[in-house]
Amino acid sequence: MTEENTSRFGIFRRGLSKTRKSMFGRIANVLGVSEIDEDTWDDLEATLIQADIGVESASTIVEHLQEVVDREGITRTDDLNDHLRSELAGLLQTPPPVTMDGNPTVILMVGVNGAGKTTTTAKLATSFKQQGHDVVLAACDTFRAAAVEQLQIWGERTNTPVIAGAKNADPGAVLFDAIRAAKARGANLVIGDTAGRLHTKYNLMEELRKIHRVAGKASDGAPHHVWLVLDAITGQNALIQAKAFKEAADVTGVIITKLDSTAKGGMVFAVERELGIPVYYLGLGEKEEDLQQFTPEAFIEGLISND
Repeated sequence: MTEENTSRFGIFRRGLSKTRKSMFGRIANVLGVSEIDEDTWDDLEATLIQADIGVESASTIVEHLQEVVDREGITRTDDLNDHLRSELAGLLQTPPPVTMDGNPTVILMVGVNGAGKTTTTAKLATSFKQQGHDVVLAACDTFRAAAVEQLQIWGERTNTPVIAGAKNADPGAVLFDAIRAAKARGANLVIGDTAGRLHTKYNLMEELRKIHRVAGKASDGAPHHVWLVLDAITGQNALIQAKAFKEAADVTGVIITKLDSTAKGGMVFAVERELGIPVYYLGLGEKEEDLQQFTPEAFIEGLISND
């Protein structure tokens, strides 16, 4: 394992420590050194559900493990650990590569208030710049002055241009201007930070559809990626939000933030299973490097590894 991978696995382990010690620590107790009996399956399923994996996924995992036990004649719970890892990994997908074939490519960031969109947008810009992309940020949250100021501070810190409008300006117009500015600068990527909105507010969700249409007029096929930022602390409630945003904004990917602040890391499984949308990034802390690209291997290791 390279030094880079070791560091990356360390970030996952640190960021997922609350989930690992809480819910998945209980799994370690269930799969300890006892004999397998009916209580084993009941305890395991209950713990998986409490970890926000979802009822259907938890039931499926337990059923598959029961089949393994019958097939291989396993009698002790500690022999189930590797099989559990495989079952959990099978619920996850490695996200497809982020294509950059737009002129420029446009990523639209959406989500409810307080999910961490603005900070995540800035961290993404830093990550893409490190990969060699030329980035322009669009401050499309024109309702909240603090969001524009926050993005501008990040822009100054990372030497990334930020296109903003006047307070209460049309957010679609801001994104349109940012795309034109990117073309003029020869930049190949625009990331638009939209205002937080409740998924139950019809007018605000309609505004997302309008922003979507305006982007397409400025760059063919834009927005090329629409990433929904979900707050892990909200657990299963985030799925309700996600379904509404998926319908309104053609969401193509998910970023889950604040995983370091909650024991509900199991929601990653529920997002993938119930929405069928890949998870691209996880927010595992406040530092720039704590926004990590999602991989099933690193995630499972962060959940189940021994401290």
